[in-house]
Amino acid sequence: MRILRFVGRRLLQLIPVLLGVVVLTFLLVRVLPGDPIRSILGPNATEADADAARARFGLDQPLWKQFLDYLGGLVSGDFGTSIQSGAPVTGEMALRLGPTLELVFLAVTIAVLLAVRLGIWSARRADRFGDHSVRIFALLGNSVPEFWLGLVLILAGYAALGWFPAPSGRVDPDTDLTPLTGADLIDALITGNGPAVSSAAAHLVLPVLTLVIGVLAPLLRSVRASALEVLRSEAYAAAAAHGLPERTLLRGYLRRATLVRLPSLAALVFGTALGSTVLVEYVFSWQGFGQWALRGLLYRDYPVVQASVLIIAFAYVLVFLIADVVHAWLDPRVKI
Repeated sequence: MRILRFVGRRLLQLIPVLLGVVVLTFLLVRVLPGDPIRSILGPNATEADADAARARFGLDQPLWKQFLDYLGGLVSGDFGTSIQSGAPVTGEMALRLGPTLELVFLAVTIAVLLAVRLGIWSARRADRFGDHSVRIFALLGNSVPEFWLGLVLILAGYAALGWFPAPSGRVDPDTDLTPLTGADLIDALITGNGPAVSSAAAHLVLPVLTLVIGVLAPLLRSVRASALEVLRSEAYAAAAAHGLPERTLLRGYLRRATLVRLPSLAALVFGTALGSTVLVEYVFSWQGFGQWALRGLLYRDYPVVQASVLIIAFAYVLVFLIADVVHAWLDPRVKI
């Protein structure tokens, strides 16, 4: 009940936060230079054509009227109409969000598991060859640009070795996959489409690996530092001096205390990865949320930019809520 009350209280706190994001995004996107109507009509359009297009999208109304209309649409789940495509933003976003969430969720999950395993392993071998190797790997992974790393993996994994499919989509078209959530691997599992499961998993390997290497370094360094702190603590030294088995020391003293700081950092990494996957999506032709949001920004597509910022803000708040609950579960000293 205590956790449920905490979650309910935090969900209520979401309302003013998201309202602030809505107001700021609505105003700031209109400060940007450029006219979205002129970008779709081209330089040869007459002023009458531009006025008609502005009236169609409600951009001829006073700013306060546009905001109230936008806010009223949000209440009913309507994010507006894309100026570029003329299609509802909600539908476009539903098609784009699933593939990106699948990509980011898999990458962050794998990165967290690797960071825990390698970070603790490295701390227990501090200043040895294995520890130095892990630290150098983490430093290199954090230093290499993701788009360059993605291209290298394509050259090695597809062009040279032929182990993975070409970076031309998310699943082979001849698998007849029925789209449900937009996340192809999940859709293939739900529909029991074996060939689509294999194809979607194969297409995921290289982009997920690119993201994993990019986000692993901060997680790994945090876990290693926390593990070293625990290993050098008096409590751990006393437990080891009493002759407790290695397994008990690892599970009861080291692992849980090491993971206390990880949820907040993992939430931060998840939010950052969600907003920065655009380069990975371009390299692998992923057609996800990042590409859609960037295209909206380039063409001053107000409804698309507003919706993408709001979704990223909502994802940030939600993952930090989950991180706080996990943190409280790992550390009994935290009161929620």
